[in-house]
Amino acid sequence: MSESAHQAKKRFGQNFLHDPQVIARIIRAIHPQGGETVVEIGPGLGALTVPLLEKLGQLHVVEIDRDVIPRLLAICGNAPGLMITQADALGVDYRQFAVAGHKLRLVGNLPYNISTPLLFHLLAQSEAVTDMHFMLQKEVVERMSASAGEEAYGRLSVALAARCEVAHLFNVGPGAFSPAPKVDSAIVRLKPRAPDFAIDDLTLFDRVVAQAFSQRRKTLSNALKGLCSVEQIRAADIDPGLRAERLQARDFARLANRLGAAG
Repeated sequence: MSESAHQAKKRFGQNFLHDPQVIARIIRAIHPQGGETVVEIGPGLGALTVPLLEKLGQLHVVEIDRDVIPRLLAICGNAPGLMITQADALGVDYRQFAVAGHKLRLVGNLPYNISTPLLFHLLAQSEAVTDMHFMLQKEVVERMSASAGEEAYGRLSVALAARCEVAHLFNVGPGAFSPAPKVDSAIVRLKPRAPDFAIDDLTLFDRVVAQAFSQRRKTLSNALKGLCSVEQIRAADIDPGLRAERLQARDFARLANRLGAAG
């Protein structure tokens, strides 16, 4: 069944992948192995679902659009190994899919309009996740994987650096989708892990990062007013005259830990 049999819904951010070369490249990047527990988010019309099922024999999928589910079942030949959860991806506890002693692998062509909150929803459950392979807007992937000092570096870059390894694998042009999006896309791999520096209070760390980048053209001494003093910034061995884009995640952690210890 072709993509034209189902009208893409703008409210769900649907853009159906159809390019066989891109699909094959994504599957090679995921490298699914029999016995793994894989959850696909937003399977749509099965571009990744079909080859994943062929490799794995069974697959969990989370799909918000109830109208697409009968078409997905038909495309997959009503395979008994396809287990469908009809739900909003943002409201799902993915730990329910994990088999005792085995972590999950998550994949999906994520709706770009919810990609960032969904990433943090998933990373909050990272104890149950081995890795994630997602199709996202290229600009978002560039922000996710940027290093300090780069133009794309910002709050998202730092927040993810504290939670996982991020690898920008390859880009995908609009022509690989139907309907074609107005932006380029990219495949990203995330591997949850603890950072190699201490974060005493992740909520406080996120707050410091968010405020530092809220007015990114300002120096830290100005951007962090009301949260910490110039003296506290200096005490964390950070120059208060720098802008947030010059600091690495470990620098923000050092400052947040000092603020937390000061009460």
